[in-house]
Amino acid sequence: MPAEHVYVRNMSPLMTAEDLLKPGVPERADLVRGILVVHEPPGFRHGEITVRLTIALGTYVDTRHLGRVVAGDAGFKLQSDPDTVRGADIAFVSWERMPQQSPVGFPPLGPDLVVEVLSPGDRPGETLAKIADWLSAGTRLVWVIDPDRRLARIYRQDGSESILGEADTLQGEDILPGFACKLGAVLKTIP
Repeated sequence: MPAEHVYVRNMSPLMTAEDLLKPGVPERADLVRGILVVHEPPGFRHGEITVRLTIALGTYVDTRHLGRVVAGDAGFKLQSDPDTVRGADIAFVSWERMPQQSPVGFPPLGPDLVVEVLSPGDRPGETLAKIADWLSAGTRLVWVIDPDRRLARIYRQDGSESILGEADTLQGEDILPGFACKLGAVLKTIP
């Protein structure tokens, strides 16, 4: 009998990214270093904010043929052995970083841009861990939209951070040059 089973009874084997694609695995879950982390469905406000920003980003990206925008917790394999698969509320991947054909499973990369919309039950430590996973996997820009505080926190791969109020503008920086969207418009406070 292997030693770990002597000391830790009923220890479950670590899951893989491939296991997440099997029937019976919850749809709203991340895989964090081989451990399944299940999330509750987001609320209506979360969905509204996500769709507003997805439409803005998608329209900008599609009209300029810059790459792909995905939403709805689309998963990305950020680490292997043990596997980490994170789902983004919204993500942008440039054509240069992903082949034209969409993968069925989880592409093994960090998107260029990730947007996370906080829900009331999100824990700060878990959110920061998720941001760290994105940035460590090559994501260059992460926007964390906080509807309760009416602000966005911007995290960059170079380690710099900034905070935007609802009158400020989300910008695509060097990832999506020229993209600009008022945070208040996403939060529906500024027409």
